[in-house]
Amino acid sequence: MNIKTLKTEKITVGAKLSDILDSSIPSVSEHSIVVVTSKIVAICEGRVEKIGSQNKLDHIKRESDYYIPPDQSPLNITLTITKNLLVPTAGIDESNGNGYYIFWPKDAQQSAHDIRSYLVRRFHLANVGVLITDSRTTPMRWGTTGIALSYCGFAGLNDYIGTPDLFGRNMEVTKANIADGLAAAAVVCMGESREQTPLALITDIPFVTFDEKKPTKQELSEWQIPRETDLYGPLLDSPLWKKGRG
Repeated sequence: MNIKTLKTEKITVGAKLSDILDSSIPSVSEHSIVVVTSKIVAICEGRVEKIGSQNKLDHIKRESDYYIPPDQSPLNITLTITKNLLVPTAGIDESNGNGYYIFWPKDAQQSAHDIRSYLVRRFHLANVGVLITDSRTTPMRWGTTGIALSYCGFAGLNDYIGTPDLFGRNMEVTKANIADGLAAAAVVCMGESREQTPLALITDIPFVTFDEKKPTKQELSEWQIPRETDLYGPLLDSPLWKKGRG
């Protein structure tokens, strides 16, 4: 697998995503995946609010499905469940925002589809994928890792259930999360601070199955696990959770 980061101009409110893609992506080959950070998608959508215009916790309550108030956190950070992900502050970020809170894209899945359609038209491609990523923390680990908010143009999971392992024992529950794995690899290359590389190109990925259509509703639902059937469900059903408005 090869990951090449792509440098852009400083992206501020009012920028157009199509202009950024035009100026920063000189070429894309078949069987490649273009990675785009959710932050630049959101900025270009105008999914921002001036810092100080409203209390951040109010924004978090509006964007999240569930939240644990910051006074219940040892770091005074609001933990949330937002769009079926366990993330701090509903994904709302201030870094590299130039005085704005930056929210997640309005519909990251539609954005991934739109970017893929642009790449197909511009470069005359059939087998090309798109990942929209962000960073999150992991319980009991310091540091952030990348995660996929959405994907398009390839299979998000590789299903090993029913296939034999090295010694002939059939796998019972294993599915490889290709979308999140690629997101983690790309984000660690793109960086988290001043790198100014919010785009990346992933090539040489023989384990990825490309698809010329966007993921179906069934494929997207299989990519996620409902809380009631999640291994970690008992932890997610804590009475500390408050209902958000997301």
